[in-house]
Amino acid sequence: MPKLATLWLSARACAARARSSAKTGMALGLVVAAGALMAPMQADAKNPLRVDTKEGPVRGFLKNGVAEFLGIPYAEPPVGDLRWMPPKKHAHWSNVLKATAFGPQCAQIVTLGLFAGPPNNNEDCLYLNVYSPNVDPAAREKLPVIVWIHGGGNVDGASDGYDGSKLAADGHTVVVTINYRLSLLGWIAHPALDAEGHPFGNYGLLDQQMALKWVRHNIAEFGGDKNNVTLGGQSAGSLDTQANMVSPLAAGLFHRAIWESGVQEPAPLAFAEAHGTAFAVAAGCGSGADAATAKCLRSLTVAQIMNLSVSGPYSTTNGVIADGQILPANGIKAAFKNGQFNHVPVISGSTHDEGNFGLAITEYGENPRVPFTEADFVNLVKSTYTGNSGPAGSPPPYPAGVVDKVLAHYPLYAYPTPQLAMDAVSTQGSVFFPCTTRQILKSIANQVPVYAYEFDDQTAPFYFPKMPGFQPLAYHTSDIQYLFPLWHGGADGIPHPLNKMQQALSDQLVTAWTNFAWTGNPNGQGNSPWPRYRVQPNKAYYLSENIPVLSTMSDAEYAAANKCDFWDTILK
Repeated sequence: MPKLATLWLSARACAARARSSAKTGMALGLVVAAGALMAPMQADAKNPLRVDTKEGPVRGFLKNGVAEFLGIPYAEPPVGDLRWMPPKKHAHWSNVLKATAFGPQCAQIVTLGLFAGPPNNNEDCLYLNVYSPNVDPAAREKLPVIVWIHGGGNVDGASDGYDGSKLAADGHTVVVTINYRLSLLGWIAHPALDAEGHPFGNYGLLDQQMALKWVRHNIAEFGGDKNNVTLGGQSAGSLDTQANMVSPLAAGLFHRAIWESGVQEPAPLAFAEAHGTAFAVAAGCGSGADAATAKCLRSLTVAQIMNLSVSGPYSTTNGVIADGQILPANGIKAAFKNGQFNHVPVISGSTHDEGNFGLAITEYGENPRVPFTEADFVNLVKSTYTGNSGPAGSPPPYPAGVVDKVLAHYPLYAYPTPQLAMDAVSTQGSVFFPCTTRQILKSIANQVPVYAYEFDDQTAPFYFPKMPGFQPLAYHTSDIQYLFPLWHGGADGIPHPLNKMQQALSDQLVTAWTNFAWTGNPNGQGNSPWPRYRVQPNKAYYLSENIPVLSTMSDAEYAAANKCDFWDTILK
């Protein structure tokens, strides 16, 4: 991975501001229009930071030069008869809404170690937050908008910890973070519900699309450009961004996409409905597919639903369902391959040590916490690559003999500790991360501009407590704090400020993400220092996001490091 000694600066429109975050190596320069830089933060003396949305007036507050509007409802509460229905436009209000505190998190019970929480039963949770460096509606130039979908497997997480102020202030963008329905409240297919004549199954995805419609209708009042919206997310938020790219219902609602750490196929409808029916039976509503069954399901308490969500396999993996209306019945990968998606530029990548996140959750939950052993490594491989994860009668998910092949490709003697061997297997051999993502990028790179990366800072702060012998490295979720300051998972996570070199990397990533929001190109313009990913041999590159400097690696180097030639024969 040769370091590049290229410094890129450019001018856009009448003037530009450039910032270099590294003294040597590659650096990204931030480019924004002069009008956006000069637009003042306006506030009426009697009504400070008041904004009139289509639904009613809201009042935010100013913090470090960024206007923040927290806890704005973007849909009616999905309760009572609105449970398991598409979100409904919020009714108009007349009094000024005090938008100074986050809205309730969506109901969740799984916390993934310290990632999310606390567990709660909030069904009234469809709120969003806006961070803007410019709330002057008279400003001549509107700013790009970044809408962020939090991760958490579509079963947990919330927008609370995603402080959009740095992306807003440093990149001169308007940032919107959202809550959406989770777990069985947001992602369920059931014959009784699916027959009601409305879009069904992916209710959380419909929530995200309602939030995008809210942005289209209201973001100009916050200084944003409704015609320049970047949709992005991490983990499940990445998967949901891809789902919105292939959803015909999201056409025209956004114009760029960011995938951080995660791809996966939706569950087939029949599979999801079988799980939904099993949930109804366990809940005491029976196996019927009639209106009475739907009524029974809507009469359940949130606590009942949340408890059942973890006591049995009633939701699908990561929730998303190939329902045939919101999402195509043949899935996400086929839609990308066939060109049947909303064509927008894409940033996509993974962290170097994605698998360490799951290992941290495992070790955190143990008592006592002890380092992983050789037996743990063998058990991980056996449990992952054998068995049957599909409905009764379906074939095993992996070919016969895979366990022995994996153990041969990952000999323990090649790794300093069993944990690092487990990290390598669970990162490189995952259906979510590097090699599977690479397959998708190759299918779309000739259709839309693609910029690929790997986050490699193995010194990234770790929000779990210290655990004996555990090395977190560049674990799944570690990159979030470089874009959203002091992000630390859920309420029990431990925040850590970035050190000087990490802060420089954070500055570069914010520059790249916001350049992308401005222009669809993380460089702002041109092909350096972050080359566009192309399918042609010797022209496909990944950006290595690392300290002390950025660098690039070829697609061939990336594939070799992740053993993609091996995994591509297995992860089909």
